[in-house]
Amino acid sequence: MAAEDLFAAPGVPSGTYDASSIEVLEGLEPVRRRPGMYIGGTDERALHHLAAEILDNAMDEAVAGHANRIEVTLEAGNRITIVDNGRGMPIDPHPKFPDKSALEVILSMLHSGGKFSGKAYATSGGLHGVGISVVNALSIDTTVEVARDKQLYRQRFSQGKTLGPLEHVGGTPNRRGTSVSFVPDTEIFGEMLFKPGRLYKLVRSKAYLFAGVEIRWKCDAELISDGDREGGLPTEAVFQFPGGLADHLKEQLGARECATADFFAGRQDFPGENNGRVEWAVAWPLWSDGSYSWYCNTIPTPDGGTHEAGLRAALTKGIRAFGELIGNKKAKDITADDVMTGSELMLSVFIRDPQFQSQTKDRLTSPEAAGLVEKAVRDHFDHFLADNMDRGKALLGYVIERMDDRLRRKQEREVKRKTATSARKLRLPGKLTDCSADDPAGTELFIVEGDSAGGSAKQARDRKTQAILPIRGKILNVASATSAKILANQEIADLILAMGCGTRKDCDPSNLRYERIIIMTDADVDGAHIATLLMTFFFQEMPDLVRQGHLYLAQPPLYRLTVGSKSLYARDDAHRLEIETTAFKGKKVEVSRFKGLGEMNPNQLKETTMDPATRGLLRITLPQEYEERAGVKDLVDRLMGNNPAHRFAFIQENAARLDEEVIDA
Repeated sequence: MAAEDLFAAPGVPSGTYDASSIEVLEGLEPVRRRPGMYIGGTDERALHHLAAEILDNAMDEAVAGHANRIEVTLEAGNRITIVDNGRGMPIDPHPKFPDKSALEVILSMLHSGGKFSGKAYATSGGLHGVGISVVNALSIDTTVEVARDKQLYRQRFSQGKTLGPLEHVGGTPNRRGTSVSFVPDTEIFGEMLFKPGRLYKLVRSKAYLFAGVEIRWKCDAELISDGDREGGLPTEAVFQFPGGLADHLKEQLGARECATADFFAGRQDFPGENNGRVEWAVAWPLWSDGSYSWYCNTIPTPDGGTHEAGLRAALTKGIRAFGELIGNKKAKDITADDVMTGSELMLSVFIRDPQFQSQTKDRLTSPEAAGLVEKAVRDHFDHFLADNMDRGKALLGYVIERMDDRLRRKQEREVKRKTATSARKLRLPGKLTDCSADDPAGTELFIVEGDSAGGSAKQARDRKTQAILPIRGKILNVASATSAKILANQEIADLILAMGCGTRKDCDPSNLRYERIIIMTDADVDGAHIATLLMTFFFQEMPDLVRQGHLYLAQPPLYRLTVGSKSLYARDDAHRLEIETTAFKGKKVEVSRFKGLGEMNPNQLKETTMDPATRGLLRITLPQEYEERAGVKDLVDRLMGNNPAHRFAFIQENAARLDEEVIDA
């Protein structure tokens, strides 16, 4: 066979990949082609994120002191309208695009807005100038009305395209501000509808976050389900909470008994002009699993971040210092989890130029937020504890009880682990570089691809909590192998011994020697194949580990992007594009591609992939509907089993869906 034939795909003519194959997406077309990059997907959460983007813009006007009233209306036809009485979007011609109004530029161009320099907004939720333009791109009908200088203007859009010029509607002497009305595009979201209950909670939470705003809620009565109606969801409501988060926490606690009669709440401006502020409310119910709510510039950050770290430090250091003050020697062993687990906690910060982990802003990463929050909250917490010694002692006693429970559970696990480890000590695989901790809590086993990557990982690891097990290439595909062949495979035998919890019917997750099992392979096709084989192994041989959330995928970078002395890392091509068009926009970027984990030096591997403070992990779990494993087992058998026809059929059935992002590449 000729050498060139080895790589030819059947039925595909050669020489068809030329300049005409390269697409250049203009305007808002990138958003419609890849909505997941901008709103995290096309599911229900992403749909409601559209409403949140527009509401956040209105809240930014209120926080900046230019608006005090916002109206949110949900109408038939899946239309939502959000109105504020702020300054109104600029409608004069844009200096760079004199044939377009500033309003049209904002709605129809990515990375356009008034929040880059900080001149129009001291603190804001919007950062990249993509929010309202993304909503416009993903809507079939968008209408924007602006009332400025007692005159009303209107412009309409569809799927990101302008339907006509900016209209001067006429005079409006008693109105000012911006109205945005839109209907999500069914080509993107299908027949999915806004949920009144979800929008109502979103609107209500925004009113708590800024005491100076009144938010009015309206919903077409026909859209409210019987269940929502029985739950008390109104068709109209007005929200204004002078007490802010303290009002919210008081309502959330209801009649529940807490460790202290008064909860810890307050607000504090950060030092310096226009540096923002922090507001918090914390209570310790006696019988509760607790809940956390984190916000930055009124944006929910469900994964917490640096502002959370600042609060954790303030509460932990404060309660330890109080224990030392009253001579309680046990207080020095208190951890942040002892203080926060079971608490009802709300934290809201307003800072300039916040940094988030992604466009959906799930996690705050601004490093200065931790110090600002810790210092501001710590002073107030010290006063909260010391001004009323009985209250302080009551809270300290509650926290120490939790600490004692934690230490007792840890001791029980250590006894079990030491017993199990002693029994198997001589049977641990020779390639395993184990961690030194006896307690499995907090420990991690990294399964890495090859000895080269294993060497870097050993140097990058935390020796106390992180163990390394190198494997050689692609392990056996257990979905298509006999039991005898599986047991005879050395790589699989090493995995089973390192885990220490048995397989199949003998699998007992309580004997697992590590809290987390992390698959760490190269960020390329071969690495993905190895990761797939390992996931298949765990699903078939140790399903309870997957079900209980012990299995993770590391997220090593594929690229290093450098401008001057600043380097950022990209997971894939899409992430690289995002960084080049945001953080490094307009700059000459030096791009380095990692050929594998073994090519990264230990410091890079630690920073990007192994350090819990800076890495990202994907937890591998079974969907709730597949709790009995039947659906997943069928899919694994089709894709990983002996019959290649099943794989070919799956590819034929799903290939066309890639462009629609039903399958998230």
